[in-house]
Amino acid sequence: MIPEREMRDWNMKKEIQIILPEQVSFIINTLNQAGFEAYAVGGCVRDSIMGRVPDDWDITTSADPQQVKKLFRRTIDTGIQHGTVTVMLQKTGYEVTTYRIDGEYEDNRHPKEVIFTKSLEEDLKRRDFTVNAMAYHPGEGLVDLFDGIGDMEKKCIRCVGQAEERFSEDALRMMRGVRFSAQFGYRIEEQTREAIRKLRENLRNVSAERIRVELVKLLVSPHPDYLRIACDLGITKVMLPEFDVCMETPQHNPHHCYSVGEHTLEGLKAVRADKVLRLAMLLHDIGKPLTKTTDENGKDHFKKHPKESARLAQDILRRLKFDNDTLKKVCRLVEFHDWSIDLEENVKISTVRRLIANIGEDAFPDMFEINRADLLSQSSYLRERKLAKQEMLESMYREIMEKQECLSLKDLAVGGKDLLAQGIKPGKELGEILQRMLADVFEDPAHNKKEYLLENLNLYL
Repeated sequence: MIPEREMRDWNMKKEIQIILPEQVSFIINTLNQAGFEAYAVGGCVRDSIMGRVPDDWDITTSADPQQVKKLFRRTIDTGIQHGTVTVMLQKTGYEVTTYRIDGEYEDNRHPKEVIFTKSLEEDLKRRDFTVNAMAYHPGEGLVDLFDGIGDMEKKCIRCVGQAEERFSEDALRMMRGVRFSAQFGYRIEEQTREAIRKLRENLRNVSAERIRVELVKLLVSPHPDYLRIACDLGITKVMLPEFDVCMETPQHNPHHCYSVGEHTLEGLKAVRADKVLRLAMLLHDIGKPLTKTTDENGKDHFKKHPKESARLAQDILRRLKFDNDTLKKVCRLVEFHDWSIDLEENVKISTVRRLIANIGEDAFPDMFEINRADLLSQSSYLRERKLAKQEMLESMYREIMEKQECLSLKDLAVGGKDLLAQGIKPGKELGEILQRMLADVFEDPAHNKKEYLLENLNLYL
């Protein structure tokens, strides 16, 4: 049974039923039987009501951390100073957090102190948005003190209590609001929007790592173009000012019908929801404003913008503390995103082999996705022709890969040891010979035989 409480005038919604995982029910029941309150809380409740499968389940309780630890065999002190203990059941962990009140915030990130409380209401009051401030108990039903259900029905992101207060506590909540908006297709309530506009500069106090996490979640959401909201509210001016410049840069060119920024937003919608692809799409034209020139006819040109975009992309990704692997993959896609434009209509398959070698076998399929999204977010000018060339190039690529043709020195039938055995001295010349052999094989894959290459060694000297 749930312990008696002084307050029973909560807006309990028993008609809303959530099927809790067996282990979550076990944790709640164990705490209840020991005389403590316990509820599933936050995002798992929200997602369950939406019909989404929660990524994880969080539990809030009146028990303090030490009391929680005594009730379960295996626990981890993941954030015990803030009241959080992870209960391990088999191989799955569940965060169990004591009801708490956050003390005064000094830096828009962390409270000076955390005060434990016995009041669920006080705990829910400190949460960010109404849709995240609901709790659920299988016996009691849904606890919804701030009309999270009403906001879900209105498709609205609204702060719990005073928006300025919530954002002053943790500035990252401003980005989280936009991210939730993008994930669910919700609008942001006006007072919440105004508070973001007023307090956006506080985001400078938030670590790059935390901003990075929210940016990626926004980009891989069903509505990555909601980055426009972040721009309208002044968030990108703080954490991604290069994008604001793109939004302000028109493209007077028959190939385009949007500004650089709007073209980027359209491209984000047109590419698959993958972290690397969406980041590459976000940054593929980020260098255009710096390369823009306008001719005597008023036509805009952006010569060598892929290389400039790759340079800026590297700076931005480092600033946001992305890992090196992601940085390299994204920058490679950005640098080569425009490669098909410069190719002749009747491109030779040998040219495609060279491109695969330059861009990398692993990145080439992603390059096609970026190219296609880029084309689809341009004007209709020559679109069918561009897409036809794209289809031709993809067909050539598939043919090359099916035949497992030589695309790098490691696939070449001859290596350095073979050349040394032929009397070639180690050094620069040896490497140049191998490169010339590789170029020949690009032209005619049938030449990739050890006997042929060595018998015709004089051709490569």
